[in-house]
Amino acid sequence: MSEPLSSSVASATAAPSATPIIAVEHVFKSVTDSTGTLDILRDIDFRLAPRETAAIVGASGSGKSTLLSIIAGLDTPTRGTVRLDGHDLFAMDEDARAALRAQKVGFVFQSFQLMGNLTALENVMLPLELANRRDARKAAADMLERVGLGQRLSHYPKVLSGGEQQRVALARAFVVHPAVLLADEPTGSLDFATGETIMQLMFDLNREQGTTLVLVTHDRAIAAQCERRITIEAGRVA
Repeated sequence: MSEPLSSSVASATAAPSATPIIAVEHVFKSVTDSTGTLDILRDIDFRLAPRETAAIVGASGSGKSTLLSIIAGLDTPTRGTVRLDGHDLFAMDEDARAALRAQKVGFVFQSFQLMGNLTALENVMLPLELANRRDARKAAADMLERVGLGQRLSHYPKVLSGGEQQRVALARAFVVHPAVLLADEPTGSLDFATGETIMQLMFDLNREQGTTLVLVTHDRAIAAQCERRITIEAGRVA
């Protein structure tokens, strides 16, 4: 006969689990052209808790990046729902989704997506200025110092190496302290050693800020560093 639980343990056991920061609910995505209909995603369904790290993996063309775009509200599903911090993304109009992204989401892309006509400092200041932060310059400078670019504030992307550009992109993503960071093949344009350094920096920043990380990658070693791995095969979760 098992020992009875103490009241404190029983209370903890009975406590409800944390509300998901991301809930992907039976998402389908199809596209139709003159050749017929192509099913890209088929009944994708999962939840991520706050602070959780997850890697979306799969072969090229499996639907990984499409799924990430739908989680961000940048693409719309054919059917299904995505909730971000309790908000039903596709019950909102585009302006409302954009406002929610600005408040909750940071992005890191394979191709860096920096503004070529802005310095490193100005690129990192941009989301802060859009949020009307009075301390935009100082906060951006401090974040660039954190990623090791304190001496490169006035440099434009064209004179920065690929690794330095991705550091700027990380600084821009994390400077707003997002609830969710979405990263699409963030080391895809970098050599192996630089990619390893960038990923370590990303995971360090993620832990420091308590961000939920969703990472699309083809690299199994990177995926293994995440708490969860979501494998997409032929548009389905394997």
